[in-house]
Amino acid sequence: MTTIAFCLLTYRPDHPSGIERSIAALTIGLRQLGHTVLILTSSPAASGPSADAEASEDPDLIRLTSVRLPQPAHNDDVLAALADPGPVVAEVRAILADRAVDIACWGAPVWGLGYLDPAPPGVRTALMAHNEIRPRSADTWRLALQAADVVLPASPYLVEAATRAGWDSSAWRVVPNAVLVRPDPVGYDERERLRCHGPLRTVSRAVADKGHPELLEALPDTWRRPVELVLARADFEFVRGEAEEALAACRRQQQRRPDVVRLLPALPWARVPSFFAEAAVTVICSTSPETFSHTAAEALSAGTPLITYDLGYVPTLAGPAGRAVPVEAGFPALWEELAALLGDHDAYHAASAAAPARIDPHTPLKAAQAFLTATA
Repeated sequence: MTTIAFCLLTYRPDHPSGIERSIAALTIGLRQLGHTVLILTSSPAASGPSADAEASEDPDLIRLTSVRLPQPAHNDDVLAALADPGPVVAEVRAILADRAVDIACWGAPVWGLGYLDPAPPGVRTALMAHNEIRPRSADTWRLALQAADVVLPASPYLVEAATRAGWDSSAWRVVPNAVLVRPDPVGYDERERLRCHGPLRTVSRAVADKGHPELLEALPDTWRRPVELVLARADFEFVRGEAEEALAACRRQQQRRPDVVRLLPALPWARVPSFFAEAAVTVICSTSPETFSHTAAEALSAGTPLITYDLGYVPTLAGPAGRAVPVEAGFPALWEELAALLGDHDAYHAASAAAPARIDPHTPLKAAQAFLTATA
């Protein structure tokens, strides 16, 4: 059996971020196959009777002592904390050697320490790729890509995006993200009730380019069913203050339509699919391309159709279980497509019936098998 270590400085259970969800699902699948998995993080242990506090007692969740970050942290904060990389490199190398790690997987170029490549000799290294490579981060990506033995994008979209941007992605190996919990889809009668009266629900990290304030601003005056948003703050920001700005904008829109709009607290990962199972539909309204979208996958796993823009990986992931509108048509077009799908009995039930099968490749076990094949 193999010992595998994942490293992501912001990792904590139930953190509202896709890379953390991906690592958690891979951990489940790899352990099901009998392998040993460690997770290295710098996130502090939670206090009190929480899931994170319990997880902190797990000897396979290792909290690094050589690097500390503010919450929320900006990319500049991480680079500043790693300005002298010696302590964290030494600590990580010592942990990997002491635990006889066979494969070290860096969760990201900076936040996952990939650009430092702190693996001792003889350890095979992998770099997860969950975001498109932007010009401002090209230098750290280049270092991380050169150091890794294998690069693991989360979707074919990321391979295509890297190729378009001029990077050599020919040797990259896709390891699909997985849904942690898969509920049983509701029966026809309940799904029909949801089509006629159920809420629109979405779950997301609170950030401007997810498009939620603009979606609420475009809410038609004739819309009467609940619109329920679970928006969570992450331990990181790409633009300082972006989470509070997005939340404040959504609160303003809620005040405009308090009869239907509800802002709900963050959910544990395991409860998200069942939350979607009780929704009529979800909408992925990001104005930047989603490279995977756990929200979309979790909704589809519950048999809930989705509406999205025609960009990124979400239209491919959803296939016949979703509908995509041109991004240039704007947010009113999303509401028009929502109303059209909910008003079409046959099309709605066909989309709902097609949804669960879209997630068949996205189980922890299949993701783990793809990971082991890619890193062999």
